[in-house]
Amino acid sequence: MALTAQGFADRPPSGAPTRAHLKRVLARTRLLQMDSVNVLARAHYLPVFSRLGPYDDRLLERAAWESPARSPRLLAEYWAHEAALIPLDDWPLFGWRMARYAGGRWRHTREVLQRNPALIDDVVAVIDQTGASTPRQIEAALGIRAAATRPGSWWVRGEVKQVCEALFAEGRLSATRDQNFTRHYDLADRVLGRDIVARRIGETDAVRALVRRAAAAHGVATAADLADYYRLDAAQVRPVLPDLVDEGTLTPVRVEGWTEDAYLHADARAARSMPRSTLLSPFDPLIFFRPRTQRLFGFHYRLEIYVPKARRVHGYYVLPYLLDGQLVARVDLKADRGERVLRVLAAHHEPGVDTGEVAAALAADLQRLAAWRNLDTVRIAGPGDLAPALTRSCR
Repeated sequence: MALTAQGFADRPPSGAPTRAHLKRVLARTRLLQMDSVNVLARAHYLPVFSRLGPYDDRLLERAAWESPARSPRLLAEYWAHEAALIPLDDWPLFGWRMARYAGGRWRHTREVLQRNPALIDDVVAVIDQTGASTPRQIEAALGIRAAATRPGSWWVRGEVKQVCEALFAEGRLSATRDQNFTRHYDLADRVLGRDIVARRIGETDAVRALVRRAAAAHGVATAADLADYYRLDAAQVRPVLPDLVDEGTLTPVRVEGWTEDAYLHADARAARSMPRSTLLSPFDPLIFFRPRTQRLFGFHYRLEIYVPKARRVHGYYVLPYLLDGQLVARVDLKADRGERVLRVLAAHHEPGVDTGEVAAALAADLQRLAAWRNLDTVRIAGPGDLAPALTRSCR
């Protein structure tokens, strides 16, 4: 049910994926987590690949950051499950979060805003006049203005970025991205549309809607699963669960092996078979809540980017491998763009799997991943109990 809810049972495109296919993925996942790590591909691109196969990155980029007349923007960037791309119509559901973040999300940001409140108006004025801007561009504009017209005014390099982040968090600014993934801030109504920005939804109704979305994306889930999907507080989620049960959206259930009560979504379905095989981003919605990953698949998974190299168990940027409905292996991958090589720095299999079968399937999926990232070859360059079989399969 969890795999079906996340779109892994949907029929893959017979040709090049289209905007309609992307919309189908977004209807399933409801969000794509973002991250700056680019050792293979940025985090928001990979879940779409895992569900659709190779696709043109520009398909997602146009949906997220461009607004041509024929293809209106589909996505907005905001703090949903961490930084994430969400359907444009879902942005108003976070109005209560924006209100909480007003005045600064972090202590050091609040200190900046309190120390120099005029900087907020200065930043907004620059963006209003010049359009989408980076913090550095805003700093340059403020420097020129201060020297020419306002002797004695001041700003500190870095504080402009904090102001932009604060205004983004409270919903006054939104963002676009350039080819280097640099965020350009603009007035929210110019990026998202005045009707979206003007829409007001009370916190209780918004949380209820978010829990509905989380439940549909899970199929079956505990209260903790539902809360984590949009980083809600348990105190927000608990009161709305009885309402969702009463309206028939959720049914309380017990899942064998789970110690907590669970909730089944009314549309949840179990696939007859799950022949799909694919690699998963560490930030894929299927697995980004690690306790759920452990419960669903018996797969202990931790991202080791911030672990010292000598203490890493499986590698730096490790992708789980999904085969026949189970997580059967994990590989540490790096795109060597200069040499046009997908490097497998480590490869490990899970206990009890047929290593020959797993290696053969994984080799084919690594080739597919490499082609998508415009890499010519796959090279097994590291340790792990699956590495020998994978090396043979990649020849």
